[in-house]
Amino acid sequence: MNWDIVEGNWKQFHGKVKAQWGKLTDDQLDVIAGKRVELAGKIQEAYGITKDEAEQQIKSFEERNKD
Repeated sequence: MNWDIVEGNWKQFHGKVKAQWGKLTDDQLDVIAGKRVELAGKIQEAYGITKDEAEQQIKSFEERNKD
């Protein structure tokens, strides 16, 4: 998954991210704006998990949303 494309098409990915990580608020998703590092940080905050676990969740998300 190319995160430059995700960032450019954030409105389309917004829903998929919200479905995957329901604890993230719309305000948080606006701050993330398609940036992978921001997403990892917000997942860590919202779910109280480690950076490694957040990265693993993002990798799984990427695998499921390759196209």
